[in-house]
Amino acid sequence: MQQVYITHIAAFLPNAPVSNEAMESVLGQAGARPSRARKLILRSNQIKSRYYAINPLTGKASHSNAQLVAEAVRSLGEQGCELSAIEVLACGTTLADQLLPNHALMVQGELGLPPCEAVATAGICLSGMMSLKYGYLSICSGQSHNSVATGSENASAIMRGHHFAEEIESRTELLAKSAEIAFEKDFLRWMLSDGAGAVWMSDTPNRDGNSLQIDWIFQKSYAGELETCMYGGGEKRADGSVQGWREYLPQEWLEQSIFSIKQDVKLLNEKIIDYTVTKPLQELLQEGKVDAAKVDWFLPHYSSGFFREKVYEGMQAAGCDIPQEKWFTNLSSKGNTGSASIYIILEELFHSGRLQKGETLLCYIPESGRFSTAFMHLTVV
Repeated sequence: MQQVYITHIAAFLPNAPVSNEAMESVLGQAGARPSRARKLILRSNQIKSRYYAINPLTGKASHSNAQLVAEAVRSLGEQGCELSAIEVLACGTTLADQLLPNHALMVQGELGLPPCEAVATAGICLSGMMSLKYGYLSICSGQSHNSVATGSENASAIMRGHHFAEEIESRTELLAKSAEIAFEKDFLRWMLSDGAGAVWMSDTPNRDGNSLQIDWIFQKSYAGELETCMYGGGEKRADGSVQGWREYLPQEWLEQSIFSIKQDVKLLNEKIIDYTVTKPLQELLQEGKVDAAKVDWFLPHYSSGFFREKVYEGMQAAGCDIPQEKWFTNLSSKGNTGSASIYIILEELFHSGRLQKGETLLCYIPESGRFSTAFMHLTVV
């Protein structure tokens, strides 16, 4: 197998950072009064600022998802990568700008790239790691010499307040309930934000400066054991199954905010650590892939500061105690950007000047969609 190196990393965060106090004015208020859940959720998630692809003056979109990715890839070009020479373009996201065609094709078109292999990966937080693994395996197998992988989110496009107007009116008039959206939808309005990241992978490391050698990538899904936890474009029923948007009338799409992103918070809290931290780490330890004492940097993507101690407890339960002074995250300043988060974390650390030759990095990326997880091991060369 051919060795693969991450030689360049870029990130793009749209517009100016948005503070906790300004969030609701930028996203738009859903209903007649401010969210009652917002302050509680923000206190728990410990995010201080984030970015939205929204013009704060007009409330309209400033970037599409594909445009966010294009900006990150252009930054790779500014770092010296020859974009016209891209052999594989692999793009992951939770929600593309359209159902068809696929996200990577729209990114290629946005950039005006010459013919190349373009692949989109589906999922939620893991879609960005799936795209990275696709590009990695392409080089590993000798199918290509380079690849660009991306992760991006434009969650604000479906979180703006006006999208919930029909649901609020329906709940008020037909169900005699208070004029506010359901908690499982309001919860995520204060958790998710926008951004994109991109990596250039090559079969040769940089001549000057650091590269990150990809030692291995581990991904596992536990969907056969657990019901859906995070979902969009459908509704979760009492028996745990999900009924998709095609089974609803168009008017119901509006009245029930079918296309919003929802979270079963109870299930999340009960299962996320065991299934995305403890079980997979136990497997990696048994296989001899992870030695906690030899990990210099731990890069966790967790959705909320609420989970930091819980992740650590799950690692200790697995027998993988990496002290928190070795952890690196930028959740509080960059927000939870889903599939882009690990790229944005890596980008900041890679360009910080703190990495030294021979150091090792262990990246952790969970997904609560139906409980999946990924770990990636890197060595600085």
